[in-house]
Amino acid sequence: MVSGAVYDAVNAIEGRPYDPYLVAPRTNGTESTDAAVGTAAYRVLESLFPDQEERLSAQYADWLDAIPDGRAKLGGIRVGERTAAAMIAAREDDGAFGNRLWTEGTGPGEWRPTPPGFENSGAWVMDLRPFLIPNAAMFRTAGPPALTSRQYARDLNEVKRLGSATSTARTADQTEAARWWHDRRSVHWEIKRQLAVTQRLSALATARLFALVDMTGEDGSIACQNDKEFWSFWRPVTAIRLADTDGNPRTTADPNWTPLLVTPPFPDYPSGHSCGTGARMAAYERIFGTDEVAFSAFSVDSGTTRHFDSFSAATTEVIGARIWGGIHFHTADVNGVGLGEAVAAYTTENHFLPRR
Repeated sequence: MVSGAVYDAVNAIEGRPYDPYLVAPRTNGTESTDAAVGTAAYRVLESLFPDQEERLSAQYADWLDAIPDGRAKLGGIRVGERTAAAMIAAREDDGAFGNRLWTEGTGPGEWRPTPPGFENSGAWVMDLRPFLIPNAAMFRTAGPPALTSRQYARDLNEVKRLGSATSTARTADQTEAARWWHDRRSVHWEIKRQLAVTQRLSALATARLFALVDMTGEDGSIACQNDKEFWSFWRPVTAIRLADTDGNPRTTADPNWTPLLVTPPFPDYPSGHSCGTGARMAAYERIFGTDEVAFSAFSVDSGTTRHFDSFSAATTEVIGARIWGGIHFHTADVNGVGLGEAVAAYTTENHFLPRR
């Protein structure tokens, strides 16, 4: 929401070279972009987090104090107020933070809450109104492999071997990658900002990058959660402990198996991290016109910085990282990336385009 409101403000001041997301307030081009950006961001955040109003207000005041007083500043504030108001109105009753729970099952292959917390949460995301795609269900995947198939056995035995908390087959680098990608502070924020700096993007190009990537990533998550509920597939920790019930002679149960990472409280298929990363990396590639752009990011959880020479390299690593963490099957990761890439193909071809 912040990125969309900021984009509309900067795009308007620059003379609307791109299609607006929601609105394009009338401007003469002399308005302060800094004032518009700060105001748009502040007003959206203020509406979302009223309990943080005191801190947000102080930060906003500091931001405005750094901008010279005058008509340009006042004009920028006016533009930011307009685009923020449009965004807030557009997202009213959009389904955020609802009470929906995931469907629980008890049969082979059916998702149920996992240890240690046995929680059921986050299902409201599937009901969230998308930002750019018309329908969250339009990217339905083929689904997980049949429990009795060779592919399922390969998936289960792979994560059983590499994703265990006590695995001796997983390398130190794979363990680091698993923790790095699992960081809930989201390394994606640093990647996005870093790319804007290293690629020397203008204010408008940066605003467009942030809006397109953030909304594509969010819509990838919405479509992914919709698909998760549709297939409602069990997690590796459940599948491995109950492998004697799956009807597959190529799998064996280990009732004490525990993953390296704590399993998130929702179904396995498709992988949410893979959906989101696939969507963002595909969007970057389309925006920059090349896959070969280097970037890196630091994770507090792993205490390390990981470096990538291309967007596809990051996508490839996240597929492995979710297996090494013991929380996803290989097919869930691969098909999650595919879903995210399909979302990115749609959003980049239909939104934030140069005006004809």
